[in-house]
Amino acid sequence: MSSNINRRTFLGTAGAVSATTVLAGCAPAMGMGQAQPNLDATIFNFALNLEYLEAAFYLAAVGRLQELDAVGGDSSKVILPAGFTGMNGDGVKFSSADVRSYASEVANDEMAHVRVIRKVLGAAAVTQPTLDLGPAFAAAGNAASKGAITGFNPFANDLFFLHGAFIFEDVGVSAYKGAARLLTDMSAGGNLENAAGILAVEAYHAGMIRTLLYQQRNTQVTPALKVSDVVQAISNLRDSVDGASDMDQGIVEGGASNIVLADSNAIAYSRTPRQVGNIVFLGVNATKGGFFPDGLSGDFSKILAL
Repeated sequence: MSSNINRRTFLGTAGAVSATTVLAGCAPAMGMGQAQPNLDATIFNFALNLEYLEAAFYLAAVGRLQELDAVGGDSSKVILPAGFTGMNGDGVKFSSADVRSYASEVANDEMAHVRVIRKVLGAAAVTQPTLDLGPAFAAAGNAASKGAITGFNPFANDLFFLHGAFIFEDVGVSAYKGAARLLTDMSAGGNLENAAGILAVEAYHAGMIRTLLYQQRNTQVTPALKVSDVVQAISNLRDSVDGASDMDQGIVEGGASNIVLADSNAIAYSRTPRQVGNIVFLGVNATKGGFFPDGLSGDFSKILAL
């Protein structure tokens, strides 16, 4: 596991941005002589909340949730489905060794993201909030399917795990893309470059999940819904809460594969922190709920208003 983490620690050594840089004052924006507020630390702490969530989800899926504690998380603050611990091997009973391997790799990546962002932020890093990976998924599944799927549990089997992962991955990509314009440190190896590095990893994850779901697009999840229908329903749910824009897509478009989520120019979509919040809280303009029942750790009023 350590070798997996080390080769992905792109914020370490020469590429690292120190906490001093993250917490610096105002910096010139794009060399135009105008200064924009330095919100880098706030943005990275917002991202850290999301990375706690993703790390907890994937670690629980592979029965390694206890490892979250070693990188600064708190496994005791993770709500899981009844009877499921996500620890010490009690993970998804994967029928596919390949899917389990993919899940373990992503768990390593997300755990590394938590560790390295906390290292960059230093004493300014927020603690992990309470994370809901049980009832929140059931609520999301019920809302997305309009009652056709009740009690959705992403840890029940391979296919449900992939649906659960789909809820998060595209959101992470659009969140990092949207944050790019708000970052002030554009130096080599600085905040913008490193955020782009995380975005790239999240995009690999999203493409992998979308591909695996596409391969099973015609599998029946319920008598009335195929995998492609459920994925589209999740996409529609995200679109319904993240604002007026239509920036989400399922895995099938016009009868063809739609693995890469992008606009007509093949550019990834951007979401504002407010739009991301709407999705993870499962409510428009909410400040808590959904996957963060008590809200995020930290004050994000400045960026949620952007």
